[in-house]
Amino acid sequence: MREIIFDTETTGLDNRADRIIEIGGIELFNHFPTGNTIHIYINPGDQKVHPDALAVHGITDEFLKDKKTFAEVADEILAFFGDAKWIAHNATFDMGFVNAEFARLGLPPILPDKVVDTLSMARRKHPMGPNSLDALCRRYGIDNSHRTKHGALLDSELLAEVYIEMIGGRQAAFGLSISGQSGQARGEMAAEDDLVIAAAFERPRPLGSRLSQAEAQAHEALIAKLGEKSIWAKYASPN
Repeated sequence: MREIIFDTETTGLDNRADRIIEIGGIELFNHFPTGNTIHIYINPGDQKVHPDALAVHGITDEFLKDKKTFAEVADEILAFFGDAKWIAHNATFDMGFVNAEFARLGLPPILPDKVVDTLSMARRKHPMGPNSLDALCRRYGIDNSHRTKHGALLDSELLAEVYIEMIGGRQAAFGLSISGQSGQARGEMAAEDDLVIAAAFERPRPLGSRLSQAEAQAHEALIAKLGEKSIWAKYASPN
């Protein structure tokens, strides 16, 4: 299962007039980061960055002057996301801007069934809140001390960690992928939802005991003291 945790920064709050100026995303496969990312700054054309937005993300009009427009990077964005789920914190805001940008280019919108809102997830899981990204980082013990300004890629990285914790932590997504030719070497694999379970390896030769002779004799002496009815007496000695 492929998912993209993403975030946007914009010139302001109104997706009818304001524009996306930064998008960052982290690819997850079966809930694990693959290392593949996207990070693009975007020239908003004639739309200027609102002072309130500038105070949040610190991206200036001057910095954006030589960047590509959304029309020039739309194909790159769509290719990166592909058929993955779009996952964002307060996704209504981000998807409103993304779909507004696509509409300006005559491209179809991203449909709701392709979108996951981690803010809605957090509100269901922690109804008493608070559920901002910073608050969730504190709740789950995720270091966000380097987040002095909002940034699309940094916020995506933090959200990826939060998202994994909200769906049950890393153990909930743990899967084993074993390469090799023989079924015995690989084990039989069984999938249940997103959890992949692998049978234990069967060694061609059992490993030798790591107990010394003195340790084995001491163990047997202890079992003898416990008596024939002890649980230890029901099992074979270390030898």
